Amino acid sequence: VNCAAISRELYESEFFGHAKGAFTGALRDRAGRFELADGGTLFLDEIGEIPLDLQAKLLRVLQEGELERIGEDRTRTVDVRLIAATNRDLRNEVSEARFRQDLFYRLNVFPIEIAPLRERREDIPLLAEHFLARNARQLGRKRLRLTPANVKRLQDYDWPGNVRELQHVIERAAIVATDGKLRFDLPLPSSAPDDQPPGAASSGPENAQRVYTAAEMREWEIANIRRALSAADGKVYGKHGAAERLGIKPTTLASRIKSLKITH
Repeated sequence: VNCAAISRELYESEFFGHAKGAFTGALRDRAGRFELADGGTLFLDEIGEIPLDLQAKLLRVLQEGELERIGEDRTRTVDVRLIAATNRDLRNEVSEARFRQDLFYRLNVFPIEIAPLRERREDIPLLAEHFLARNARQLGRKRLRLTPANVKRLQDYDWPGNVRELQHVIERAAIVATDGKLRFDLPLPSSAPDDQPPGAASSGPENAQRVYTAAEMREWEIANIRRALSAADGKVYGKHGAAERLGIKPTTLASRIKSLKITH
């Protein structure tokens, strides 16, 4: 169930069902998603979109395995394994009182965090090749070749829309490629951080518009992470750890340390 695609008025009926005559348009009894998934698995995508007032009822189903259809007094028992996904930071949503804390901890039994595409740029060429192959089949065209320059262009972009955005950019480039060459309509890379990459001059008008290479930016990121680790006495997790100093999740930092082969 895509929770973002359900209108607010239909959430309760969609999840818990309704009895005939419970409201205008309820012409027959209807089982909700939890009843339909009884004995199986229910996947709730974009769970962060569920209205706050309905989250308490969702918590009851998860905690007690019980529900009532709208307009019915009978309590029904269900046994459902729940898998949920969201692109929101639910911890932050809890702190902002937009998501129930008790529901968050009930859902957060076995969390799997997927790093955004900008933090796993080594995956971009593989994903791009996959989308190119698929687009070639769909368009009935010869498969286009991804050049090293294309790869660099894709890896220089931060991908705020993650894999979906990459997919659409590849598809658009494949459609408009008339001479067998891919051209990506992407914004220029953002400007370099205040602390320049190692080996770069720190002042002078000739460096004001300098464009740094991917290798230089990689070296800068390695040096910056090492500074954070040094300031935190090698501690990644916890209060005053390197992750907190960098403003990222500890799991994200651990992944970066591994991919950048940083020793500390």
